[in-house]
Amino acid sequence: MVESQTISTDKARSMAVDDLYQALSSGQGGLGQSEAESRIRKFGPNEIVEKEESEILKFFRYFWGPIPWMIEAAVIISAIIRHWEAFAVILALLLINAIVGFWQEHQAGNAIAMLKKRLALEARALRDGKWQKIAARDLVPGDIVRVRNGDIIPADIKLVEGDLLSVDESALTGESMPVEKHTSDIAYSGSAVKQGEMTALVVATGEKTFFGKTARLTEEAMTASHFQKAVIRIGDYLIVLAIVLVTIVFIVSLFRQESVLDTLQFALVLIVAAIPAALPAVLSITMAVGATALAKKEAIVSKLVAIEEMAGVDILCSDKTGTITENKLTLAEVAPFEGFNDDDVLLAAILASREEDQDPIDIAIIGSKEAQDLKDRLKAYTVTKFKPFDAVVKRTEATVHDSDGREFSVAKGAPQVILALAGGGKDLDEAIDRLSETFAKKGYRVLGVARSDTPGTWVYVGVLGLHDPPRADSAATIKTAEEMGLDVKMVTGDHVAIAREVAREVNLKTNIVTAEAFLGKHDDEAAEAVEKADGFAEVFPEHKYRIVSLLQSRGHTVGMTGDGVNDAPALKKANVGIAVAGATDAAKSAAAIVLTKPGLSVIIDAIKESRRIFQRMDHYVIYRITETINVLFFIALAILIFGFFPVTALMIVLLALLNDIPIMTIAWDNVLYSRSPEEWEMRKTLTLATLMGITGVTASFLLLAIARGPLHLDFGVVQSFVFLKLMVAGHLTIFVARTRGPFWSVRPGSALLWSTIGTKAIATLIVVYGIGVTPIGWPLAILVWIYSLIWEFGIMDPVKIYTYRLIDHTGIQFAR
Repeated sequence: MVESQTISTDKARSMAVDDLYQALSSGQGGLGQSEAESRIRKFGPNEIVEKEESEILKFFRYFWGPIPWMIEAAVIISAIIRHWEAFAVILALLLINAIVGFWQEHQAGNAIAMLKKRLALEARALRDGKWQKIAARDLVPGDIVRVRNGDIIPADIKLVEGDLLSVDESALTGESMPVEKHTSDIAYSGSAVKQGEMTALVVATGEKTFFGKTARLTEEAMTASHFQKAVIRIGDYLIVLAIVLVTIVFIVSLFRQESVLDTLQFALVLIVAAIPAALPAVLSITMAVGATALAKKEAIVSKLVAIEEMAGVDILCSDKTGTITENKLTLAEVAPFEGFNDDDVLLAAILASREEDQDPIDIAIIGSKEAQDLKDRLKAYTVTKFKPFDAVVKRTEATVHDSDGREFSVAKGAPQVILALAGGGKDLDEAIDRLSETFAKKGYRVLGVARSDTPGTWVYVGVLGLHDPPRADSAATIKTAEEMGLDVKMVTGDHVAIAREVAREVNLKTNIVTAEAFLGKHDDEAAEAVEKADGFAEVFPEHKYRIVSLLQSRGHTVGMTGDGVNDAPALKKANVGIAVAGATDAAKSAAAIVLTKPGLSVIIDAIKESRRIFQRMDHYVIYRITETINVLFFIALAILIFGFFPVTALMIVLLALLNDIPIMTIAWDNVLYSRSPEEWEMRKTLTLATLMGITGVTASFLLLAIARGPLHLDFGVVQSFVFLKLMVAGHLTIFVARTRGPFWSVRPGSALLWSTIGTKAIATLIVVYGIGVTPIGWPLAILVWIYSLIWEFGIMDPVKIYTYRLIDHTGIQFAR
């Protein structure tokens, strides 16, 4: 084969198709697989190579910023005053935070990369003379591709065969109206096909495309959610609180004429212990682990913010077809009109269908038992031209030649669309209405069939009844959804009677309304009508956007499913847009979650998992605030009131270091999902955490009094004694904070349990044997353990339970 050239999109626009074939060493038969592989090596994959930051620079970035600066200052001061033990441990804290943060960012990046791979675009290409579905990244200049309604155009292409494409280029040019494309026009990578189907020649790929890149489904994958922003605000609040208290301690210490460097070192490490240094790592790993868990549930997260939003969804607007029903249409009934019989209707419907498009209606007709009986008769006909279904004309149409050379046309589509095409009197109109109503009450979808023997003149042949039965698990899944506080509203373009019959079969309420219930009405009136409705029928995709908007105006968090290119606006508008299994590329690009398995149960599983993720993050926030109040206020007040440091700077650093390790494992903790939609309630969280923190401060002061009073411990022993209490009790607080009921009500995850036990054991050995601190021996260590266990589980846990009863009047329940 002649060596292919590189052709720019601009140059390809002005070239004739035949000249372009020659320049690209291609033809109508496309490329061979071996030639395509050779071109991939020459031109590279059809993707944009992202400029990745150096791994070394990423690592060193963890040593830059307010938190690392404070730790680094503490390291320098420790060296200056020759506190080498503190120097070594603080330096270890700095390195461990950097290593763990870098590793978790790396792991989160890998998780997102895996999701991108799962969501990668596919293309239909002609390779080795056969149409094949391949990854869009494997396309090369010279490939022949087929694009149709709902596709994201995978590369810059020259249209070579077909009537027209209506292409949405708004994401690329800002032009809101679709652009018509005809043979010899260029269609750009990343634009969405709104209507039509055409064959095209790939002229540019990857970075050579006119707009520089294909559609990126995961472009917002790392966007911070409302929950993440709220948690970060809490972190900022804790930092400010720590700085204020430590400043007061520092000033008082200076008035007491204590060593400036010693006090400064202590102040810095106290801030380090108080601030949530592990916050970024906890957020990233929890979200990444959550996204991976959702992927295992067959729900691919393209925008991580959806994890939070999905936990709060209270209204789910669900497609009927393929979500509540099986999307496996079967031919249920044939009704011919006067002058025709069943075979005439079925024959015309088969000829107006095309198997290679894999359209569910076409497959149901072609694959029916009745169609198999007509195989011999079908051999006498040849389809010479075919117009696929699109959302504008709402019908398919074929031009056919019979064995005698006669030409005729057939069409199938919505019954009223075929009636408008064929015309007819009042009797035919009434007959179609009666049949539609009768079929709809049986749950059948009605399809009209027409034939034209004379150009421009059509005759209505008859109608078909197609049945799409509910999925076996739909009724049980809907019951589960209702128990979870979800209001499931069916949204379908089918007849109201069909929607009501399906709703009845799956135990949904049957107050199904049409778009007339909210169109043309004042917003308040329309919103009330939409909120009260149990579902919507005979709606167009543009109505879905209005439904979502009205529900959101009433304060609801809305999940919306969709699969078509025209569903994209509603999917973007919804709090959580869900592209169902088999959705078009355009719908996937607009959705926050993409399902790879059909059925409503996948969505419910994803909501359960999102609520679990929300609970883990909530538990982390409660623990972090509680522990900061406990450590910060106890140490600051002890210094201000009693005039001595209850723990050393080294102990504070050890406390921060050993605390951060187990809390990161909260991402894998066992939690119960809420039976109600989640929402971030800062007031309740702060109230609970503050009371738990005050309880911890009280426990610390009481133990300090015991150490200085009845036990008469030396100053160094008191510090080690108090340090072990802060260490053991702090970790036990994790187990208290992670449940609403008694601490034993939910078994902790293995990683959380064993990492907590391990770090407490290390802290115990340090103080028992005096590794860098004053030794206290086993009897005092056992006393601290018993005291901490009694106080945390016997006092703080009941305080938590009682506080929840006071502040939470919603009666929230949890389930596994």
